[in-house]
Amino acid sequence: MQFPQLAAFTGGDGLIRVIGHRGARGVMPENTMEGFAFTLNCGVRLLEFDVVMSRDGVPVITHNHSLTGSIVRDGAGNWLQGAEPRVSDLDWAYLAEMDVGGLDGRSEYGQRFPDQAFLYGARIPRLSDLCALIAQPGYQDVHLMLEIKSDPETLQDASARAAVVAAVVADVRALGLTQRTLMHSFDWALLAECARQAPEMPTSFLTQMPQNAADIGEDHATPAIPGLTEADASPPDLVAQAGGALWCPYYLDVTAAQVARAHALGLRVAVWTVNEMADIDRMIALGVDGIVTDYPGRVQRRLLALDHVWTEQAAMAV
Repeated sequence: MQFPQLAAFTGGDGLIRVIGHRGARGVMPENTMEGFAFTLNCGVRLLEFDVVMSRDGVPVITHNHSLTGSIVRDGAGNWLQGAEPRVSDLDWAYLAEMDVGGLDGRSEYGQRFPDQAFLYGARIPRLSDLCALIAQPGYQDVHLMLEIKSDPETLQDASARAAVVAAVVADVRALGLTQRTLMHSFDWALLAECARQAPEMPTSFLTQMPQNAADIGEDHATPAIPGLTEADASPPDLVAQAGGALWCPYYLDVTAAQVARAHALGLRVAVWTVNEMADIDRMIALGVDGIVTDYPGRVQRRLLALDHVWTEQAAMAV
């Protein structure tokens, strides 16, 4: 099957795709409509974000499976205290009251992003909210890298996976965005279900080798990748064998030989999450198709300095 949306994620000589991670997490509250709007206004046309299911079956855009105290305030503006409630145990009406417009600077997670703006009244969005935004005429060139978070409590439950995928696919189809969306996950069984239910949307396979520690203050992906840790494993070959169209490795794991192998297999390669200038330069040198970053402006400026471009719009302007 031909996937027209893959063109937006395909690089080339002098062309790197910039993908805003959770919007632009380094400078704006993550996974918020305010953050997405900022990223789009900067000329970035590819958005990576996370979807988790509420108790009443609403796909919501948030990274962790629980409401994290360093990110979430209640309706009165107080940081959440005590045990962090699971999103899957909460209805959308409750989630809609939470304020996610800033980080608690006293927390380890908050200290990772000291330049992030602090807003009041930013809410957890539904997937349908973001889809409605980019369905508008001014955003017809925007594409989505939609990560479905794999719930570790239901990882092996095929019916639960099917229900999650069905709800996500319904929101994307309702706004006519299937040809602008990649289905993206660490859970390869979940991606197989995506391919079964929505064959018109290509799959993007996330990987991270176990020797790299989880980032502070956020959920770490539960291993759900068959064969990846075997001594002679080739991640690009595994992705291709699983039917993937895009390989999205952790930036510390990827090599030039792997990028070349992925391209030989017909895969696109987008690396995550690349924030420091030296790492951005290394990824550019490797010839990746796209860079997922918390700081889209850093990548844009580096590409401009190298006479590269990052979007079709920028290509026409140069």
